[in-house]
Amino acid sequence: MQIPDMNLLVALDALLDEGSVVGAARRMNLSPAAMSRTLGRIREAIGDPILVRAGRGLVPTPRALALHEQVRALVEQAGLVFRSREEVDLATLDRAFNIRTNDLFIALYGAQLLQMMHEQAPHTVLRFVPESGGDDDAVLRDGGTDLIVSSTIDLGPEIKMQSLFNTIYVGLARHDHPIFEAEITPERFAAYPQISVSRRGRANGPIDVELANYKVQRRVALITPSFHSAMFSLPDSDLLLPMPANILSSVTKLGLPLRSFHIPLPMERVTVMQAWHPRFDNDPAHRWLRQILKACCSEQR
Repeated sequence: MQIPDMNLLVALDALLDEGSVVGAARRMNLSPAAMSRTLGRIREAIGDPILVRAGRGLVPTPRALALHEQVRALVEQAGLVFRSREEVDLATLDRAFNIRTNDLFIALYGAQLLQMMHEQAPHTVLRFVPESGGDDDAVLRDGGTDLIVSSTIDLGPEIKMQSLFNTIYVGLARHDHPIFEAEITPERFAAYPQISVSRRGRANGPIDVELANYKVQRRVALITPSFHSAMFSLPDSDLLLPMPANILSSVTKLGLPLRSFHIPLPMERVTVMQAWHPRFDNDPAHRWLRQILKACCSEQR
């Protein structure tokens, strides 16, 4: 059996990622004409058009979509064969790392993480990707995201995870909020309108479960996708914002007239994790990234 040209797999991976002959050509340092000829060879080898015209662009065929994940995995595995499993030359490492997380994690750890990376690997690029309501498993499987950092990760059993740090939730309100005029009890805490931060738009959570034990219910008046936007809603309102205690330092840096308080409920500690696909487990550069991120979070606790 004749083994096909393995370069076709690399080209197919680029074509499926870019969805464009021109984009794939640029990525592989080829001319559009050369990439177009390569696409013709791929079509002949697979027996499928792979990309078909749709308006002014190209869209993948069902066969191409079915092959995409397999092709990506094969290309990455082939790359590992030619890279040392144990060492990486950080001084010359030229790689962009994509981390999906929320805006306050970026504000708290982003600059320090980049500094620590560049002290060892000055040519690396750090790209933060905002959280969304998509499937976390799919985000990691497609290979475009190196890490997901979150306390609410919905992942399958094959995904690798590591704890970065633990924190608790505290309350945040404007500095002259009436809640500070007397002892903060569960009843007084639930009496004021509150903000729920949820990338999936959820209003309820562990706080509501605990409040139910006191036969009280809070009113969530505002739901936002990020803590950063939520904080700016506090100075001119009676809203309360439950938030992780480890990011209170960001509140101080912003200079907002806000004050924190203990939430009068037996709240469990929150664990923030980093998660990655098994394909990256033995990648030395990726392993270095995970170690740097863990060290960065440990330093700032």
